[in-house]
Amino acid sequence: MDVSTDVAWEEWGRRDPYYGVITDPRFRRSKLDEQIKRDFFESGESHVHGVLATIRRHVDPGFTPRTVLEFGCGVGRLLVPFAKIADEVVGLDVSPSMLQETQRNCDERHLRNVRLLLSDDDLSALTGEFDLIHSCIVFQHIPVERGRAIFSRLLQHLRPGGVGAIHMTYSKTRFASTHGTAPPAPATPGAPASLFAADADPEIQMNPYNINEVLFLMQSRGVQQFHVEFSDHGGELGVFLFFSVSDSQLTSIPV
Repeated sequence: MDVSTDVAWEEWGRRDPYYGVITDPRFRRSKLDEQIKRDFFESGESHVHGVLATIRRHVDPGFTPRTVLEFGCGVGRLLVPFAKIADEVVGLDVSPSMLQETQRNCDERHLRNVRLLLSDDDLSALTGEFDLIHSCIVFQHIPVERGRAIFSRLLQHLRPGGVGAIHMTYSKTRFASTHGTAPPAPATPGAPASLFAADADPEIQMNPYNINEVLFLMQSRGVQQFHVEFSDHGGELGVFLFFSVSDSQLTSIPV
């Protein structure tokens, strides 16, 4: 199992956590001042308001989540604004250093309705069901086989009537000549040397998912309708999926 991405993410958490979340030079640790940090979190506020507006427009007009799960919470860019509107927010992340920074950001804002949990592929620390399960620009950094299983397990924590808002990448603009289909990847045994180089940034993998497989897992869970919005982050093409499951639609799901 490829866990090099987990190691790299912890390195980002130790070295340069804000830039690890948004790869904009402004958010480098060396440049991070109070105004830049304020801009960072304001971008999270804007995103959360946009997510809720999309859900109310296309999925559930009266949606007001009381419980929110933020998968891949990083330093809390999106978790913090979710905590301002929900009764309880749970943040999951594989990096202890990222979670420590999130805790500091929550403490600075006197947020007491947040639980932070160390994540693994089995989501073994996670219990209960949630009104909203959200994840943005996270799955792309997880190897597909692992991410697919995590997505399946996340769906099991969505309460009846709850909403999933999950972003994944599926292709790259450079594959235009093959209609988005990637050529076979060359074998790359072992962890890349740059992952551990003291003077180099940790690796950031970009993994496109097979949307057929994602939709199969959603329909297996009982999702009958969904709303999708496309994304393009520097040629990395993605989809943001918004969906809900009612009591009568709940079914078992393969992992």
